[in-house]
Amino acid sequence: MIRIDGSYGEGGGQILRTSVTLSCVTGKEVEVFNIRANRPKPGLAMQHLKGIEAAKLISEAEVEGLKLGSTRIVFKPKSLKGGKFRIDIGTAGSVTLILQTILLPLLASEKESVVEIRGGTDVKWSPPVDYVKNVTFKALKELGAEVELELVSRGYYPKGGGVVRVYVTPSKLEGKVFEREDCDVVMGISHCQNLPKNVAERQAKSAKKILELEGFKAEIEVEVRKGISTGSGITLWCGYKGGSSLGEKGKRAEKVGEECAQEILKELKCDAAFDRHLADQIMPFSAVASGETFYTTSEVTLHQKSNAYVINKFLGDVVSFEGNGVRIRGVGLL
Repeated sequence: MIRIDGSYGEGGGQILRTSVTLSCVTGKEVEVFNIRANRPKPGLAMQHLKGIEAAKLISEAEVEGLKLGSTRIVFKPKSLKGGKFRIDIGTAGSVTLILQTILLPLLASEKESVVEIRGGTDVKWSPPVDYVKNVTFKALKELGAEVELELVSRGYYPKGGGVVRVYVTPSKLEGKVFEREDCDVVMGISHCQNLPKNVAERQAKSAKKILELEGFKAEIEVEVRKGISTGSGITLWCGYKGGSSLGEKGKRAEKVGEECAQEILKELKCDAAFDRHLADQIMPFSAVASGETFYTTSEVTLHQKSNAYVINKFLGDVVSFEGNGVRIRGVGLL
């Protein structure tokens, strides 16, 4: 059995998600202890619970310690199965973090899958759905992954109510050397729900103004919806880089747009191929692909180091850091 210390590095939910996803794909049993030990409320929160439950379902696993607040789990997968799945987090927990747990096992299963996930699509401390669709999936498709994401409704904190459908075709993944892409036009979506249209418009206008002052063209779609939860946000992307910001009570829409623009500008001005978030997210997929993957990142983060720790525990020393470069020697499981 693989034993993973959940307090390693950044000590958050990332270690748990990668442990479970690699357990599913390799068939190796895993024990994760000290789960989220570095967080104000250690142990499993609802979205972690739902992610493990989903992985349990698609791998017919036996699981010990599957309860709220648990700081230790043992996950014993049997066999992967694709199909149709519905996952309701029941809160504004992040749908994209659930997806991080189950996407790789679904790519490794024997038949196509359609997964509907209900929860938060645009919430703090997680990738917004537009980033995953336009940045993460772009890189995964370069590795050979056949995945599509449909945004049905948005969900913001605290009510959630967002819905995404993800279509997954079992795929053979091949490693790749990623080069920095030149950015001609920054694309984006500025969105709001149950709020006046001018909130989304002001976010977009503010971001576009800052980008154009720095010499970048910007095409930002304005999206206005009605739904269960109320909120706003903006996501920008170009190539393998992105930025995002969320609205909050008392925070001006112009500030939201400015924050997002400044985040992606910092990445675009860097010579690295990937932004710091994508560099983390693509690691497990590259590790099980055939052949070597290499990319540079704008910053080597604790999240990346934590991910590498888990991957290397499962697969041997396949992930290494070379300055701001990440080299991953894929083991060919997919």
